[in-house]
Amino acid sequence: MRLNRVGLIGGAIYLVIGLVWVWLTQPPAPVWLLVGWFVLVAGIECFIPGEANQVSIARAHLAAPALVYSLDGALGPLAVVLAIAGLTDLVDGTVARHFDRPTTLGGGLDPIVDGLLLGGVALGLALGGILPLWLALAIVSRYLLPAIGGLVLISTHRRPELRHTVSGQISTTLIIVLVGGICLFRFFNQDVTNVVIGAEVAIPIATLATFIHLGWVARRPVATAGPG
Repeated sequence: MRLNRVGLIGGAIYLVIGLVWVWLTQPPAPVWLLVGWFVLVAGIECFIPGEANQVSIARAHLAAPALVYSLDGALGPLAVVLAIAGLTDLVDGTVARHFDRPTTLGGGLDPIVDGLLLGGVALGLALGGILPLWLALAIVSRYLLPAIGGLVLISTHRRPELRHTVSGQISTTLIIVLVGGICLFRFFNQDVTNVVIGAEVAIPIATLATFIHLGWVARRPVATAGPG
C-alpha cells in the first residue's frame, strides 16, 4: 500500500472531526492520548485505498469516544456512537459495490475496526458494571481469536480468505444492537434485565456460529491463478 488521494482526504476529514470532538466535549481522559489516537489512525488511513474502506475505518476513529463514554458511564452518547458505527457497517458494503468492488483488504479491515470499537466498548462497560465480564470477554474473543487464527495461517504460508461472511455480519450487528440497546435502556432508567439476558444468549451463539463458519472457510483450498 502507498499514499493515495482518497486516504489522505479521508484521514484529514476524520482527524478534524476528532479534534473538534475533543475541543467541544472536553472528555475525562488524557487529551494527548485521544489526539494521538486520531493522528495514528488518520496516518494509517492515508495508505488505505478505496471509498468503502474510508467508511469502514470511521469505526476505528469512533473507538476513542466509545471507550471514553463507556468508562465514564455516559450511556446516551455511547448509544449514539454505536448507532453511527452500525450505520457505517451497513453502508461500507454498498459503497464498495457502487464505487469499485469488495476487496480482500476490505474483508480484512472490517473485523479489525469492529474489534477495536466493540472490544473497547465491552471492556469499558464491564469495568463499569453494566455488562457481565464474561460477556465482554466473549465479545473481545469474537474479534481477537479470528485475528490470531489468520496470523497462524499466514505463518504457515497459507493465505486465509478475507471476505465478508453472513455469520460475521450477523454477529457484529447483534453486538451493536444489543449493547446499544442496553445503553439506551440504562440511560432512560428502564429495566434492562431482558435485554441483558437476550445478549447473554444471542451473542455467544452468534460468535460460535462465526467461528464455525470461519473454520469451514479456512479449510477450503485457495484457488490459484493459472499460468499466463
